[in-house]
Amino acid sequence: MTAGTQDELKTKLRKKFSAHEVGEMCCLGRCHENAAFHVNGTNYSGTDIDSIDSICKKEYSTAEKYNVGNMGSPILTNTHAPFDDYYKIFVKVLQTDPLQCLAELKDSGLRGRGGAGFSLAFKLESCRNVEDDMKFIVCNADEGDPGAYSDRYVMEQRPHALLMGMMIAGYITGASVGVVYIRGEYPESVKIISDAIAKLHAHNFLGKNILGSNFNFDFKVIKAQGAYICGEETALLSSLEGQRPEVRVRPPYPTQKGLFNKPTVVNNVETLANLPFIMRNGGKAYSSIGTPKSTGTKLISLDGHFNKPGIYEADMGTPLRVIIDKLGGGFKHPVKAMHIGGPLGGLVPVSKIDDLTLDFDSFAKEGFLLGHASVVCIPEDYPLIDYLEHLFRFTAHESCGKCFPCRLGSTRGYEMIDKARTSDYKMDRELMDDLLETLETGSLCALGGGLPLPVKNALKYFDAELAPYFKK
Repeated sequence: MTAGTQDELKTKLRKKFSAHEVGEMCCLGRCHENAAFHVNGTNYSGTDIDSIDSICKKEYSTAEKYNVGNMGSPILTNTHAPFDDYYKIFVKVLQTDPLQCLAELKDSGLRGRGGAGFSLAFKLESCRNVEDDMKFIVCNADEGDPGAYSDRYVMEQRPHALLMGMMIAGYITGASVGVVYIRGEYPESVKIISDAIAKLHAHNFLGKNILGSNFNFDFKVIKAQGAYICGEETALLSSLEGQRPEVRVRPPYPTQKGLFNKPTVVNNVETLANLPFIMRNGGKAYSSIGTPKSTGTKLISLDGHFNKPGIYEADMGTPLRVIIDKLGGGFKHPVKAMHIGGPLGGLVPVSKIDDLTLDFDSFAKEGFLLGHASVVCIPEDYPLIDYLEHLFRFTAHESCGKCFPCRLGSTRGYEMIDKARTSDYKMDRELMDDLLETLETGSLCALGGGLPLPVKNALKYFDAELAPYFKK
């Protein structure tokens, strides 16, 4: 949308397909080069559209490529050892007391990389302490944030880091089933993860009494159906149970009563993929990287507005300026803001770049949210009022509908903005502030509750641009 490539893409598609054959899908994880589309179970982007005839004849494979690099300590972007050598980490884990493994995880200080930044060790310990004959480790691979494709990178380039991480989590908690919930818009990820699981079976790393350890574990891969709300952990669990994906009221928390009311740990791809490094090198080695409160590294997704778009790994605490200029190579053209952390993340004006470092606390202190660390740039010539209307429309479209503030508030929001944008109507700032407060405090989950953050950032930092749409 911000790159302005979709209209031309649709025009080219309609030369090959009739109008009713060209539908709509959410983010395909091709934010590094745009012009993304999906044909017959395969994703394409960039200049692929120019080969649409060959694609339809199944004579063409995507030419997708993106930069991958690191600055500091390469944990997730480092080249992995061959399969047998890499799984020596897991063999060692099976010979170690689960409580010792948990202690290493506590020492690491690893916090969830999906947005909330919650302690992984706390989650695993909470699940471990519940007595039950069935427990689950669920990987939330429903990476629906526009601009984010770091989880896709891990699943397709480092699948065994994720799978071993889930196996380690299962060993610590006593869980016997790992569920990988992958968004349907990532067909390549589904295939690669499924093939990696088959390889684990072939090498006897899954099933009953693995390597004579009395530990049982196996995987189930679920292909999601395109609902952004399923990125919220309780809606994801309802989806897995075959129910409407609605957010659940907490408590009880998933670690107590999760999937099928059994103790369940839900974490995202990047979080779980850190576990093999921690088990091999020790928790203190991991905590020595980054900052005291934000340990380790973070993957960053840079979009097509950068000179070197791609996936980069940097130590927590790295200045944002360094990431943009040295890793991303700077902007291709003038940019006025970056939406960091998905649609519910903070809208960061370029004037704040030098005030931020890559960690949870720096972003929170400045009134933003690190979240998934995905970066969507807003060019200087892109109307911010259009972007804000899109955020409200996105939330209204993706709301599960369970709570009124999200379902109704997001709709009222885009109606107000659309009216102000297309007529002489002027919005009342007090009414907008009331709407944002209602969304923020009354929504059951971060979809409605997080939407106000980028809107408030925009109202604060781009008052002059937005003033014509409000009453004086």
